[in-house]
Amino acid sequence: MQHTIHHTRPRTRVTAWAVSLAAAGAVALSGCGQATQTVHSSPPHRTGDAFTQRAAQIVQDWPKVSPVPGRHDALLPLAGADRPASRDVRELTVTVGHSACDARYGARVMESKELVVVSGWGRKKNPKGICTEQLATQKTKVRLSSPLAGRKVVDAATGKQLLKG
Repeated sequence: MQHTIHHTRPRTRVTAWAVSLAAAGAVALSGCGQATQTVHSSPPHRTGDAFTQRAAQIVQDWPKVSPVPGRHDALLPLAGADRPASRDVRELTVTVGHSACDARYGARVMESKELVVVSGWGRKKNPKGICTEQLATQKTKVRLSSPLAGRKVVDAATGKQLLKG
């Protein structure tokens, strides 16, 4: 003869668990869907950071560049770049893919004679907090120190060419 054992939880514990889970979800989603968000063209500068090292590597190894594995706050992949009106532009518009929980985000640029290496970056509101894995995108502009003039625009995270200047 077989006996089946059923484990039951008191209704109050189940209700308390459901309420705490819903509250955690509300905290994770707070800030999403705000009407205005600030987009920055560059994060706080750190010499020798992941972006600077990666951009230098791309310039050195171009065109044989592999994507960066994993997600790095200083190397967020770009969702695209708008084609500039002319070769003489000194500003590019790129679409940054970032976390819905980033308090600040934007794009960085490093230029060489042949390449313009661009990457998205993000800073979480609370690095230890709960966050959904939503991808948000935002267009942002990056200023160039010299005209695009035929240089290739490359995504630092993926190593892919976004535009031919």
